[in-house]
Amino acid sequence: MTLNIVVLMGGLSPERDVSLTSGSLIANALIRKGHRVCLLDVYLGTQLSEKGLDECFVTTPYPAHSVSEQVPDLEALVRESGNGDAKIGANVIPLCKYADVVFMALHGDMGENGQLQATLDSFGIRYTGSGYVGSLLAMDKDLAKKMLVGAGVPTPDWVLVDLAQKLPDQAPAHIGYPCVVKPCSGGSSVGVSMVDDAAQFADAMHAAAKYERYVLVEKKILGRELTVGILAGEVLPAIEIIPTEGFYDYTNKYQGGKTLEICPAPIDEQTRVQVGELTLKAFDALRLGEYARFDWMLDFDGGLWCLEANTLPGMTPTSLLPQMAAKIGLDYDSLCEKLVELAHK
Repeated sequence: MTLNIVVLMGGLSPERDVSLTSGSLIANALIRKGHRVCLLDVYLGTQLSEKGLDECFVTTPYPAHSVSEQVPDLEALVRESGNGDAKIGANVIPLCKYADVVFMALHGDMGENGQLQATLDSFGIRYTGSGYVGSLLAMDKDLAKKMLVGAGVPTPDWVLVDLAQKLPDQAPAHIGYPCVVKPCSGGSSVGVSMVDDAAQFADAMHAAAKYERYVLVEKKILGRELTVGILAGEVLPAIEIIPTEGFYDYTNKYQGGKTLEICPAPIDEQTRVQVGELTLKAFDALRLGEYARFDWMLDFDGGLWCLEANTLPGMTPTSLLPQMAAKIGLDYDSLCEKLVELAHK
């Protein structure tokens, strides 16, 4: 069955470039599967001709995007577009209402914090991924960790810092070094720092403050980094992430050759089963939808620690969810179509 699908991408998020890349790849995959697609920047929107909404849905491929090494300049985008603070551009909602399904190719900001999901819900629009409640709970790392603790899912100790107040000295005193400093509701490791001492802590807080008022100071777990996906209730094969240098930051995530990703992860059967069971428990605790991806640390004593949930995992050439899906026989195009089918139901 041929569907009219809006692929929403872009937006006013530091992860904008990642979203543009995911969106173009998803759109072209769905076109190859025989669907009519409208690739739409949720912030910029689009103008309509006299032919109206239907002409926006095409079967010809879209140009591909790529992720640069630098986080995009959102202030420049606002100035150049003239769209101001309105996060939903012209004709976005009418096109989404016209479509059979909206594919959420957004990352960060209102694309993942539940605001856009709630807006689409109010118009009765079907979309991929989690609903507004799960999106909110997962995006706010402080809320998510509280939910995980309540569900019995281990997560590193943390302190939430409000930068509108004086920087609290008790954060590093309580957590100790080494620690991780990160924006409370960010993604793609934007604004994240690994901290070993007081001088680095001050610099890390200033770096995180560029993106958000609330910052998480988290105990750093030493060990191996794993990520596990859930798709339609099924645990996907875990991936071990090994950056060639540094940690799994924005550059190492999206620039080819910067990170070794081993799928399935070389872990023993007991750990494989345990991390799968804990991921399902975390998925349910955060009330997530058809799919998500969870990041874990496996410490040197064999303990598992849940770092965070990704409700709209990246779909770039170096992204992890497509690698996991391939191991169960779902190629990239089929994965994109399956997510649409789950939403269309």
